[in-house]
Amino acid sequence: MTDFTNIKRPQNATAVIVFADKTIIWGKGFGAESTTVGEICFNTSMTGYQEVLTDPSYAGQIITFTFPHIGNVGTNDEDMETTNPAARGLIVREDITAPSNWRSMKPFDEWLKSYDLPGISDIDTRALTRHIRDNGAPNAVITHNANGEFDLDALHKQAADWPGLEGMDLAKDVSCTQSYNWNETCWNIEGGYGTQDAPVHKVVAVDFGAKRNILRCLATAGFDVTVVPASASAEDILSHNPDGVFLSNGPGDPEATGEYAVPMIKTLLEKDLPIFGICLGHQLLALALGAKTRKMHLGHRGGNQPVKDLTTGKVEITSQNHGFEVLENSLPSGVVQSHVSLFDGSNEGLKVEGKPVFSVQYHPEASPGPEDSYYLFERFADTIKEKKAA
Repeated sequence: MTDFTNIKRPQNATAVIVFADKTIIWGKGFGAESTTVGEICFNTSMTGYQEVLTDPSYAGQIITFTFPHIGNVGTNDEDMETTNPAARGLIVREDITAPSNWRSMKPFDEWLKSYDLPGISDIDTRALTRHIRDNGAPNAVITHNANGEFDLDALHKQAADWPGLEGMDLAKDVSCTQSYNWNETCWNIEGGYGTQDAPVHKVVAVDFGAKRNILRCLATAGFDVTVVPASASAEDILSHNPDGVFLSNGPGDPEATGEYAVPMIKTLLEKDLPIFGICLGHQLLALALGAKTRKMHLGHRGGNQPVKDLTTGKVEITSQNHGFEVLENSLPSGVVQSHVSLFDGSNEGLKVEGKPVFSVQYHPEASPGPEDSYYLFERFADTIKEKKAA
């Protein structure tokens, strides 16, 4: 075991990563001078670092970006996926530079400081990514201190004592605390975000950590959207008289969140309401239907994930962010796999035969394709239309 007293800090090091197994990696700090603990994962996206850091599904995680140029286009208010960033910190190869983009409103370093997020650069992110690939996502602490002084033993204890994501309900930490209405539609270069002023269907979105762009896609598809907290009961949801229910993305272990979410979903299934789930919502729906989930060795995080729609035979390039999966061989009779990952064959979607209920593991709102998966919001609207006409 490593003896921290014999480890010499490099002269220019102002940040360090300390793993639960006592591995340490020195680097250069940026962003906030603070300390954070979490599970280190990696994301392969080449764009969208601000959307990634503010995606509530990243709660409890420290993100290693495999793309080397992070921060170079600055930050802006329009690309926030929630009010405050959910990720706990970030690891990058190159030091961040001054912003160079017409949409930038604030330099990335300044933005990170405003949210007390630490970062560490000068890291061999390829080697770290290979380590995660081979050994799974580790628990670790990253800390930034401009004077370069660190209590490595205390940092190791913090990393070792952190319980990890398995068994952790994080949806309650990122969900809204009260219901609200949403009518903002998708962004366009001419006018920014729009407003849905002529909705056709009413949907209740259960917020387990919902990204704003998912809500925009629902509004754009013609929905009057009411957002309710993750803790909402079936009775709370039904009191809004929805035409359908949307189960949002979110962080953490679906079995932990399922302790209160699964009974709610089971009641909604008995009402034969159209239901559409994404990410954690997909996993919770699967649990409510009788399937099982498990923590993945790596998870899927990035904007280049190929998924096959088994209904149409088409392949979509998707954005994903999940560390847990639905086990396809656990799906009960009457529940069929609708989408599959072409990377590793894992489940990416399900549908219930004879019922207006379906879900996907990936993020159709995130535009990596760029619009390969928008049809799912239209499919949800069509499902509700058919249900009303029946």
